[in-house]
Amino acid sequence: MTATLDRPAPAPSGAPAPKPIGAAESAWRRMLSGSWVGITVATVLLFALSPVIAPGSLGTAPLLSMLPFASVLAIVAAGQTLVVQQRGLDLSVPGMIALAAVLSTGLPQNYGWPLWAAVIAGIVGPGIVGLVNGVLVTFFRVMPLVVTLGMNAVLLGTVFFIADGTPSGATAELNGFALDRTLGIPNTLLIAIVIVVIAGLVTQRSIIGRRLTAVGVSERAAAALGVRVNAYQMFAYAFAGLCYGAGGVLLAGYTKTPALFLGDSYLLPSVAAVVLGGTALTGGIASVVSTGIAALFLTQLGQLLRSVGWQDALQLIAQSVVLIAVVLVRELVPAFLRRRASRRQSAE
Repeated sequence: MTATLDRPAPAPSGAPAPKPIGAAESAWRRMLSGSWVGITVATVLLFALSPVIAPGSLGTAPLLSMLPFASVLAIVAAGQTLVVQQRGLDLSVPGMIALAAVLSTGLPQNYGWPLWAAVIAGIVGPGIVGLVNGVLVTFFRVMPLVVTLGMNAVLLGTVFFIADGTPSGATAELNGFALDRTLGIPNTLLIAIVIVVIAGLVTQRSIIGRRLTAVGVSERAAAALGVRVNAYQMFAYAFAGLCYGAGGVLLAGYTKTPALFLGDSYLLPSVAAVVLGGTALTGGIASVVSTGIAALFLTQLGQLLRSVGWQDALQLIAQSVVLIAVVLVRELVPAFLRRRASRRQSAE
């Protein structure tokens, strides 16, 4: 009789039963194998240590100045998560954010567009560009790195053309919305929570999410099951573009007069947040909510390093070191646990 899917097959007669995993070993697996537990614990520890390292770093003013940037990073990294889940890496993040910023600020100021239309253009424009990225990757089989890197150059050129080399200021309404708070919570944070939670529910609890995971794990297996692989991959890139657009519009409103290269500082952190959140660079299972927590961790880490006198260049080095360390740990710890289990079975 064959074993059912929800019950493991019984061990053959005379074979030793597998030894259950101990509580400590199970905890280490959850902490370091890419689940939400590790980044959540790390974030709690970081906030607990922040007042010790830099007194006053968790005051009301520092938190209110940090949360909008953490929110923008969480939104941007949510889009990057879906691309990485499909075994890609989106290098067009800087251009996407810059395009969203220049559309939402330049169209009302230079072309007389109403603010609502400019905001929609700032969000939908990058979404359309993301869809183009998806078409080039899926139908024309161009490497994602090549497509997104080339698209980033095109976008930056477009931004300079639209702005004519001079950044435009955000309208008072957009700036006020980005700076205001609702029930004491920054509006940027509320929008980030809504986007991350909805994206998390869709990717984890819906048929769309299960099919995205199947395509990320194996295109051939997903196609054999009847999943429209190209459609779901294009959806991932288009959704990523919408996220970059939303983040760019909020960032433009918050900074009032956004620089034309304001998106450059979000490329590495968006990838770092995805990896710290547990999404493997090889594709497959992803957690948007964990990515959002990682964005909060990285932003608070940057603020903490800034408060103790680290320059921006050193902060980038610190983020790179954290990213490399996490990747190495996630490769080494499972290998160590497998060798330990193998030695234990051999000894028995």
